[in-house]
Amino acid sequence: MGLWHVFYADWQMGCCGTPFKVGDEVSWPLLLSDADGELGGGWHDQLTRIAGAVEDLPGDEGAVRVLREESGLVVALHEDPVDVVAEEELGEVRPGDRLRHVGLLTAEFHGDPDLPETRGRVRAIQVLRQGWAETAPGSHTREPVAGDRSLRSVWECPKWFADADAGVIVTLEVPGTDSWLSHAVREARGIPHTTPGRDVTGLPPAALAELLETLSTVREPD
Repeated sequence: MGLWHVFYADWQMGCCGTPFKVGDEVSWPLLLSDADGELGGGWHDQLTRIAGAVEDLPGDEGAVRVLREESGLVVALHEDPVDVVAEEELGEVRPGDRLRHVGLLTAEFHGDPDLPETRGRVRAIQVLRQGWAETAPGSHTREPVAGDRSLRSVWECPKWFADADAGVIVTLEVPGTDSWLSHAVREARGIPHTTPGRDVTGLPPAALAELLETLSTVREPD
């Protein structure tokens, strides 16, 4: 079973999300987002490396372009149907192409209702506190500061967040997949990479959450 970091934004939860806790089984639409476009960029361990085939999945609102990762994870590449996404945003990627990409997996509940959902079990939750700064002195307009963030582990995701909290980083265990994060867990536990799927076998939930916390950090300031 593959382990994947997912960013669940505070506004997504506040609008139409359902709180969850470690150990819960959930089903979410996942979007492979441009990390530089999320909270100013500067992400670290939370980034996902993914490679696989590009497909267009038919839906009631139109086809959805997805990436089918080599081990089975399916994530959307755009939050809207292909026929309404601007050509420059679609780029040169077409169905049948193979794509390697590093991005941020995000839970997306405000895009196309046909976005495919991923079912998995929540293994760790970290509240993300984001730094902000005025765009100009006295402007009273704020923007996120790239990389200025901290994480704290919790057992349950809140419905409402403090002003400085931007959401949660969730570690999701997805059956039938494998990931770089799973690779790191096997390394930490001394498990051979020839036996994927045993990453969390025998670990109590609290011990697993503690281990995963060490694999979801923010980069130290220079």
